[in-house]
Amino acid sequence: MKVFIVGASGLVGSHCLKNCQENGWETIGSHLSFPTAETIYFDALAQDIGEYFMLIDFKPDVIIHCAALTNVDYCESHIEESYEKTVAPTERLASYCIEQNVKLVYVSTDYIFDGLNGPYSEDAPVNPLNIYGKHKLQGEQIVSRVKNNLIVRITNVYGEELRAKNFISRLLLNLENNDAKALNLPYDQFATPVYAGDIARMIFHLLSDKKCGIYNLSSTDYINRYQLAIKVKSYFINNKSIVLQAVMTSSSSQTALRPLNGGLLNIKFIGEYPLFQFTSVDTFILKSLKK
Repeated sequence: MKVFIVGASGLVGSHCLKNCQENGWETIGSHLSFPTAETIYFDALAQDIGEYFMLIDFKPDVIIHCAALTNVDYCESHIEESYEKTVAPTERLASYCIEQNVKLVYVSTDYIFDGLNGPYSEDAPVNPLNIYGKHKLQGEQIVSRVKNNLIVRITNVYGEELRAKNFISRLLLNLENNDAKALNLPYDQFATPVYAGDIARMIFHLLSDKKCGIYNLSSTDYINRYQLAIKVKSYFINNKSIVLQAVMTSSSSQTALRPLNGGLLNIKFIGEYPLFQFTSVDTFILKSLKK
């Protein structure tokens, strides 16, 4: 299997790159704005994608598209840039995959839902509240035109990454460094945090078995952001430098609306892979503290 990963310097993409390579697949990972030693530069909008693959002498069987502009509040006030970094590249990749009969894996989000009735199944009605969610949904609609497609929805991803941008990793660093911070965290935003390594393993299983269509990839935790922070901080009982305050979303200064009762049900995936072992938030924290 030859796999090309778009956005492999990010959290999900880097774990997918590592997992595919460890399982013996010939895999190349790309970056756009954040280069790493393991990735090469690729801009889906800068040149013909077919010519690009000829230049690097690589004809993929599968493209895993992990890249997007993910700062939800930034997207809300930079609509054109959000479109250019999320929707437009997806359109180009989908066209290439249709022409070359390449499988396209698209990483989506629970932000395509309005958060009134979550956590959500794959067939729940969509109704995004913000620009980020609307553009990710547009991406799903584009990818659905590819005959051989796989759409995986995720949310609240955490795990090892070079920049430690994800919420749990960043909070762990703050606690370990005794950074003085006061964090106002919503207690009415619920989601299903999932470990990036689990996402990579789930995608590997789905690709190995030639699965198509939409799959929710979530874990065993269902929790709000404040409770999540309390869980992380509980491993640092002597730390007084970080103060956590529970607030309502409506009182926060977030530019974009958030789905409150969000999250994803992974019943479909579990039904097909009942022996899959998930990583919990606690397991990840303990693993991180041992390093």
